[in-house]
Amino acid sequence: MKRVRRAVVLAALATLPLGVLPAAATAAPEGPVFKDGEAQPVFDPKDVVKESVWVRAPVDSDRDGRDDEVYTEVVRQKATDRGLKVPVVFLNSPYFSGGNDVANHNVDVELYVPNKRGGHDKRDGSVLKAEADERIAAAVGPHAGPITSTRYESYFIQRGFAVVYGESLGTGKSSGCPTSGGRNETIGSKSVVDWLNGRATARDASGAAVAASWSTGKVAMMGVSYNGTLPNAVASTGVEGLAAIVPIAAISSWYDYYRADGAVVAPGTFQGEDLDVLAEYVYTRSDREICKPVIAEVARKQDRVTGDYSEFWDERNYVKDASKVRAAVLAVHGLSDWNVKTKHVAQWYEALRRNGVEHKIWLHQSGHTDPDTLRSAEWRRTLNRWFSHYLYGIDNGIEKEPKSTIQREDKTTWVDEADWPAPGAATARLHPWAGGSAKGALRSSSVPGRPVVESLRDDSSKLAEDLIDLPRSGNRLSYATRASATPLRLSGTPRVELAVSFDQPAANVTALLVDRAPDGTSHVITRGWTDPQNRVDPAKTKPIVSGHTYRIDVELQPQDYVVPAGHSLEFVLISSDYDYTLRPKPGAGLSIDLTSTVVELPVVGGQPALRRSVG
Repeated sequence: MKRVRRAVVLAALATLPLGVLPAAATAAPEGPVFKDGEAQPVFDPKDVVKESVWVRAPVDSDRDGRDDEVYTEVVRQKATDRGLKVPVVFLNSPYFSGGNDVANHNVDVELYVPNKRGGHDKRDGSVLKAEADERIAAAVGPHAGPITSTRYESYFIQRGFAVVYGESLGTGKSSGCPTSGGRNETIGSKSVVDWLNGRATARDASGAAVAASWSTGKVAMMGVSYNGTLPNAVASTGVEGLAAIVPIAAISSWYDYYRADGAVVAPGTFQGEDLDVLAEYVYTRSDREICKPVIAEVARKQDRVTGDYSEFWDERNYVKDASKVRAAVLAVHGLSDWNVKTKHVAQWYEALRRNGVEHKIWLHQSGHTDPDTLRSAEWRRTLNRWFSHYLYGIDNGIEKEPKSTIQREDKTTWVDEADWPAPGAATARLHPWAGGSAKGALRSSSVPGRPVVESLRDDSSKLAEDLIDLPRSGNRLSYATRASATPLRLSGTPRVELAVSFDQPAANVTALLVDRAPDGTSHVITRGWTDPQNRVDPAKTKPIVSGHTYRIDVELQPQDYVVPAGHSLEFVLISSDYDYTLRPKPGAGLSIDLTSTVVELPVVGGQPALRRSVG
């Protein structure tokens, strides 16, 4: 989550544009004011008290024998010095002090083959540590300085919420080390919530103790990308006092950010980034030596060789702890986000719902961004009512309203629905028919008779989008429905069940779902990846025997998408995905048995709706 996407995050931290905020009241009120269930702008956003404190966290991630400290800045109404107590919107980030120039990993490497010497880079820990040391030594930094006000600060201050900023461990003026989602970062963030509830201590620059006596103890966290991931992490601890979170474009399991069922997979447009690269990027504290061993350990344990799930990744999986969440969660995500992919919000949301956590989902058509940039007045209204209800206890009914709000493809229509995936969505099946090197058919009925096998050969040098549009190719297989008679809505997670064999002991497998317009142009609706060596378990690599047919499932990224009438739906199979997977030398062959291959789609209306639309 760096470079270009840092710009997205930092843009979200910019000062709110003129004309967005109502004028503040001229007289200081005695307390917050609510109208129609929303907090009103009655406080002067300039009449504030600002404090800088270091909150003590019960973890020693830099291994210096002392507890880590989280640098924290407080912005609160001056009325809090006269006895007013207010809840807090806590904005936590590793980016407040910028980042370093760090090289990504090389992805033009051979895939791992168990027990084979050579091939994939299997360097030992000492080499990895030396390379990490070199990258960190060359890094630009530190950049610690005052934290820039976010676009939301004035909005919340005017409405009776204090705003608190915290620098993640190992960044800026905080001590400790960055570990890209590790337990220490969660503890550091949680400690600020504890301090706001009187359970942790803090000091000022002189060393004097500072208490948050002005806080009601009710805290909300929100943010975009990494800044939204930290709220997920803290909520998963079940910390008391965290009443609400708004994770926007946020990670729910770091394994699913950099891996996919054993495959090493990149965030969109950031090929070769991994946990260690991100940790080095945000390592902006003044001590440039102390965290080198910690980051080298991250580089070793992340395991870019096998791609297997492990205890290391399990530590960074918040979904498994959804039952601990006490905070009401307003989960926000872009349906075109290929950085933090939609699986993160879908699996988090489902786990919260399954565990009875208060929840709402807000899906928009843009990518990796804050919906506030879409200039939707309804977004601010929803955010206001969410915090007014869960932090101030205002009975505005938001918890009883439809759980899902979705922006439709025209980017002007917003639809409220009972929940997500959409009510009435059910699995519908399509089957590929022969002709995939050009374009085979995709039908509701399966291929009759004896096995029909079609093959492709990997060429990792070609973009998936280019392969999709070739009229004929030996590097992909493509199968299309007839033009749809009626619009066809997908809502949920598509899957492909493959009967596939390989002529080499390692290969990438990539599945794509494509919308083909009448003029021949294409749009990738969603895609997914897997390592066939992890066909049984993401945590276990099992060798492939050349020529043997395996049942392999590929889970594509969740989506909510309407295929317009007149368009066709295509299933495309390739091996390596240039923008996302590792890129071995071209040559691996894949063969699929069409009679045992099924495309499963989450169609609103199920199989009957699918048949009416595409036959």
